[in-house]
Amino acid sequence: MAAPRCDERAYAAYAAFGRETVQQYHLLVGRVEFGGLGVSVRIVDEDPYADVESMVDDLRRRRLKVWASAATGNPHPYLSDGENDMFRAVHDVFGHAASGRGFDRHGEEAAWLKHSTMYSPLAARAMTTETRGQNCAQIFHYGGRRFAEQKAVLLPRLFSDPRLVRAAAGVGARAVVACGRRSRRMPARR
Repeated sequence: MAAPRCDERAYAAYAAFGRETVQQYHLLVGRVEFGGLGVSVRIVDEDPYADVESMVDDLRRRRLKVWASAATGNPHPYLSDGENDMFRAVHDVFGHAASGRGFDRHGEEAAWLKHSTMYSPLAARAMTTETRGQNCAQIFHYGGRRFAEQKAVLLPRLFSDPRLVRAAAGVGARAVVACGRRSRRMPARR
């Protein structure tokens, strides 16, 4: 919460994140006969899905609705609304639908873990701020009732490396919640 809205040291990571998100988006909407997934994405002004099952139902029909960034009244300091909408689309598909997890804090963590593997290490640092950072700020500071201010900053590497989460879970250790509160521990899932 104390981080600045924009940190110029994050720009290289956000540039890589933007490029890689656009590539993923083109895979998502690309024609099937050319190797794409053929999903039709529609940007809407209200939260389109109450649960991940509804979204997966739409995806089976090769369609996806994405809550418009502009409609949330929370502009991003680095990404355009269009770029942010593209990220929301690919994150919903390659994070939430691919992991089968919903939109609560645990689902967001699972979606981050799944989707972060599709980014280069540099881009994954920005993607982590967009998912883990935003989710933690929203849950712990606003009780999940509203979006936290979007920022273009980088979290410490400890929180942006998915290998650290897998390593902790793989040995049966107790995983530290991504939000950095050492007192908030939860059992690792296998």
